[in-house]
Order: sequence, then C-alpha cells, then structure tokens
Amino acid sequence: MKISLCIPMYNELSIIEDTARAVSEYMEKTFDDYEVIFSNDGSKDGCDKAVEALNLPRVRVIGYEENRGKGYAVRKAMLAADGDIVMFTDADLAYGLDVVKKTYDTFVQNPDSDMVIGSRNLSADGYEGYTFIRKIMSKVYIKVLCIAGGFKLSDSQCGCKAFTREATQKIFPRCEVDRFAFDFECILWAVKYGMKITEMPVKIINHRESKVNIVKDTLRMLRDLRKMKKRIKHACIDEK
Repeated sequence: MKISLCIPMYNELSIIEDTARAVSEYMEKTFDDYEVIFSNDGSKDGCDKAVEALNLPRVRVIGYEENRGKGYAVRKAMLAADGDIVMFTDADLAYGLDVVKKTYDTFVQNPDSDMVIGSRNLSADGYEGYTFIRKIMSKVYIKVLCIAGGFKLSDSQCGCKAFTREATQKIFPRCEVDRFAFDFECILWAVKYGMKITEMPVKIINHRESKVNIVKDTLRMLRDLRKMKKRIKHACIDEK
C-alpha cells in the first residue's frame, strides 16, 4: 500500500528544512511506496521555497498565496494525495515520525477501518512532558467538545489522523471548515457515512507552547461544532 503524508505549514521557516529532511530520510528507509506533500497556507517567510530547494525525493509542495487556515491547507493536501492511506500531521512533528509507521500498521491490522486517529488518552505516557495544569486543561477541553459533538472518542483533537483513499475522497470534498474546527468536521462526516474509526495510542514527542485559549477557543469551537452538526445532519449522502 502506498502512504501519503500531508504536512500543512504556515510561516515555519525556522523548522521546516529540518522537518523536511527528517521526514524524507524516515520515509525512504521505512516505505517502498510513499509521497510527502507540504501544503503552504499562504506563508510569507519563504518556507515553501526552502522545502522545494532541498529537492528531496518524492516530496512536493503545493499551496496558495492567501492564508486560509490549517483546515484549508490540510484539505488541499489530502485531496491532492494519491496514496492508499492518506495521513496528516503537524510541521513540528509533535508526535514524532514513528507514528507514521504505527498508523500504517494499524490499517494493516484493522483492514475494515476507514479512519485512524491518534489518542493521547490510551496509554499512561500519552501526556508525558505536559505540566499538570496543561494536562488537566487539555483533557477537560477534549471531553467537553466530544460530549457536545456526541463522539465516543478519547482524543478528537489529536493532530495525527489518517484515512483510506476512499474515505478521503468522500469526506474532504464535503468539508468547509478552514480553521481549527476542521478535525471535528472530518469526524462528523465519517460518522455520517457510517465509517469505522480506530484509535491508536500516541504521545507528544516535540513540545511547543499551546496556542489554545481554553475559554475563548472552547466557546468558539462549541459554536462551530453546533453549526457543523446541523449542516451535516441535514446533508444528503449516497450511502449510510
């Protein structure tokens, strides 16, 4: 099976060359058939040119001039991919690189799965390196949003998700959310289609300061989630 790894980026020049080299080296030694797609979300610092200049095998850059948001960048990359498994992760490689092979193996071990989601809540070391306060805030944030969304998932907000090619081509053309609530939209469409979602344990390897404002962003996410649920609930699909 071919795997496509999609990485959105926005003004990531300080880290993107190291990321691209590390990803390329890992993918070359781990997979026979793969591609890496960096999706430039209207960056102004030249990080797209920096990746292109490395001329790495089976690595390509796509993008657009205006900043649209992480959700839009992910969507563009996912729809441009041609792998049997299509995965996205963050430019800082927060969950490391071994998670890519782990995701691939999870699909092999669960051939009826349509979507694989990483979860920090499935193993004791999932929140290793978090401060106590940040760990509690993250868990409460996820729990509140999952209750509101009606999900029985342990970590809907993990930035590491993957889909079969068929699921990708069903879900992402219907997605409309351009910013951070896009994770929920993917899940809502998967549920709408009756797809099987499998969770796998992951942990943060590379820590960066969280950009989430726990009160402001929770309220905004709840508002966006309510709108998405209503829109998707009434949407017509060809199959359940």
